[in-house]
Amino acid sequence: MEHHVNSNEKSGITTGSVSTAASVAALLTILGETPEVVTIEAPNSELIVEIKETKPINQNKASASVIKPTYNDPDVTRGIQIISEVTLTDNEGVVEITAGEGVGKVTKPGLQIPVGEFAINPVPRKMISENVKKYLPDGKGAIVKIIIPEGKKLAPKTMNSRLGIVDGISVLGTTGIARPMSSKAYTDSLRVQIDVAIANGYYDLLFVPGNIGTRIAKEKLVIEDDEIIEMSNFVGFMLEEAEKVEKVNSITLFGHAGKLIKIAAGIFNTKQSVADARREIMTCYAGLVGADTETLKDIFECITTEDVIKILDKENITTEVFELISDKIIELCELKFNIKFNVIIVKMDGEVLNPSKINTIPFKWK
Repeated sequence: MEHHVNSNEKSGITTGSVSTAASVAALLTILGETPEVVTIEAPNSELIVEIKETKPINQNKASASVIKPTYNDPDVTRGIQIISEVTLTDNEGVVEITAGEGVGKVTKPGLQIPVGEFAINPVPRKMISENVKKYLPDGKGAIVKIIIPEGKKLAPKTMNSRLGIVDGISVLGTTGIARPMSSKAYTDSLRVQIDVAIANGYYDLLFVPGNIGTRIAKEKLVIEDDEIIEMSNFVGFMLEEAEKVEKVNSITLFGHAGKLIKIAAGIFNTKQSVADARREIMTCYAGLVGADTETLKDIFECITTEDVIKILDKENITTEVFELISDKIIELCELKFNIKFNVIIVKMDGEVLNPSKINTIPFKWK
């Protein structure tokens, strides 16, 4: 299947495909061509990619750059420039892949690439290598150097630093085509955190919804970064992935009430646009511990969970409500997944709302 990539599509191409296209264009430039588009073989399709510019450097070396097409996805790498610098060698048939500025280096075990190597995943490596080999002159090999000028600047907007990838971004992709943020690339990067934790010997993991949970966990607990797993809104997906890893001993769900309470209603994708039953859940649990109709109406009118907590505080039922909610979360999670669960629900200021669970978790409090 041939796939011509343009910018208003629902899917784009991966950084791996862009790197491959730039590498082929650079090699063709050494061979005297000035390609405006190149066709590359991706795992499931043929892709036609536009080349931004090509530059001969000397008779054995040239570079080419490709702008990663933008598509309907909030991917930070859309529109970035990727440069490939190719040098012909006498090492027949061998394509060596390296990187320069903007491509991260791996510093922690657990990823698909060993510690110390550039963060270019196996599939992109294979794609670059196979596509370049097709055009190698007899008796020649090549060194391919991938450069991402904006990589260092973009790195903080990605999961990289949590995964131990430093000084740049990673070159990823499994099919060559980038799908929007149903986003396999995004969920894959979340899942990899579990591999990194296990590879570093952590089997009791703390799952947080996101940055707020991470921040409060670091303030309150004696904990290593690699023990904290950010699950974003993909609670069910991340718990399923953890269950597949036999070494995971227990999971402590730790985070702000606004996200975690949804799990008590069996909502395992906590994205607001997918399901938001926070008011209903809070109203229900306040009712279960005996709040009167007036209070329940007030709770139902609240927009934020923090506002609900103020009403619960006034009625003196906060702890009771959150103890019940956390029991329900544990019950539902243990019903669904074969793992031991703990739950700590906190306010924005880090105050624990279900204090009876403080001593049940396998982490030390500061």
